[in-house]
Amino acid sequence: MNSPAATNPHSLSNETQSILQTINGLGTDEKLALLYFVYEKMGDSITPAAPVAAQPELAPMLLGDFYNLSHDEQLNIMRGIVNRSDTPYSHAYGALTANNQLLVWYAWAIDMGEKIVDIPEGYEATEAVNGVLGQIEDLEFEQQISVLRDVANNMGYTDVKPIATQAEVGKTSSL
Repeated sequence: MNSPAATNPHSLSNETQSILQTINGLGTDEKLALLYFVYEKMGDSITPAAPVAAQPELAPMLLGDFYNLSHDEQLNIMRGIVNRSDTPYSHAYGALTANNQLLVWYAWAIDMGEKIVDIPEGYEATEAVNGVLGQIEDLEFEQQISVLRDVANNMGYTDVKPIATQAEVGKTSSL
């Protein structure tokens, strides 16, 4: 289950590839904390990019039903999505486009601490989370969005496999 970013790293700069490798090395709760802090620190600059290109009506399970669950259930679902678990919510997330996946995290970030489970009180981010957060903050806006889109797109469960490239199959497509 690789994301397009994982299988086509040539489309990213060396700097953003390095940041993505660091993020991929984080633990589940560290990734959740990173997303929380990204929206906490940079939400005003990041958020305009997500809703403009997204279609929230395509994610009723994640942007509707999810809000009625207990905070423990929400956290377990978020962990399942991060871990690419084979669950109904992870399937629903994995079926979305990258922009819609980014919208899900944006919508959840808006309601964190109210309708959505919040980061635990007194939580201290790890050195790894703080380090990668600083790296993301130092990127240009377009690079920030690319990194976040790739992070979001590398979560959730999907059976869809990327189309093999010419280099992988050794053949050219015929028309």
